[in-house]
Amino acid sequence: MAVFTAVSLDDLTQWIKQYPLGRALRLEGISSGIDNSNFFLSTEAGEYVLTIFENLSFAQLPFYVQLMRHLAERGIPVPAPVATLDGELVVALHGKPAIVVSRLSGASQLGPQPVHCAEVGRMLARMHLAARNFALQQPNLRGLDWIAATAPKVLPFLSAPEAELLRAEVAFQQAFAAGPVYAQLARGPVHADLFRNNVMFEGDRLSGCFDFYFAGCDTWLFDVAVTVNDWCVDLATGVLDPERVRALLDAYHAVRPFTTEEQQAWLPMLRAGALRFWLSRLYDLHCPRAAELLTPHDPTHFERILRERIAHGAPLLPT
Repeated sequence: MAVFTAVSLDDLTQWIKQYPLGRALRLEGISSGIDNSNFFLSTEAGEYVLTIFENLSFAQLPFYVQLMRHLAERGIPVPAPVATLDGELVVALHGKPAIVVSRLSGASQLGPQPVHCAEVGRMLARMHLAARNFALQQPNLRGLDWIAATAPKVLPFLSAPEAELLRAEVAFQQAFAAGPVYAQLARGPVHADLFRNNVMFEGDRLSGCFDFYFAGCDTWLFDVAVTVNDWCVDLATGVLDPERVRALLDAYHAVRPFTTEEQQAWLPMLRAGALRFWLSRLYDLHCPRAAELLTPHDPTHFERILRERIAHGAPLLPT
């Protein structure tokens, strides 16, 4: 959500007329994140978020935009895409795909307690079930194929211990994905990036989740693992907090019970989630793109999490 493409209110004077939103009154760049250009947009009709996509094409966007619409229509608290007067959800701005969505209320909870983790677990399970009948299909674009293609690009920048860990974990994940347990895991559309800063709360009540632009079809357990690796860890050490883990997993399990195969795959999926974000942060650090507002994330955070999962495992899933 860095600002790669600069936009001014003057740029929106004519552009906004294709929406039923009235005049654009205020525009503010959002500096967090590193993949799209995002702005808070105030119009005569209310508060919205404008996103300009820096990497995704017009052809790729229907999956993400239609998934958000699908979930919103089924009561999941996600940003609702706004259609133009001609019914289009994605339109060009400065030659790039752009979308306007409703702005969620609330604020991020960056110091989550078990009550917040339970809310996230419950909502994530509801989201998975609500998306079961979603018609569009797209693989997780940051899945194993991407990992295998990207790891060689960052290896020259790594120390010997880092390179050894990366090679070993990629090999481990490829072997696990080729096995019978992985083949039996429940799957469907996943958020794949449900971090603390992508969820909003009003008090202890979850009021919404956003940033679906890493979504794809993958195992639901991978989505749970990514979420636990952020919501339930000590940020300084990567160690899991058992109370927060239990709250999130129990709440998820109460809505969508875990399967026997998911019990067996839990630790490999926690490692897969850590590997995915360690590698993406390594890539963003060593192979950066230019941006007006860019805040790269520290890759060592997920290296610590990966090493911690390998060394100490994880609490069992509820049965």
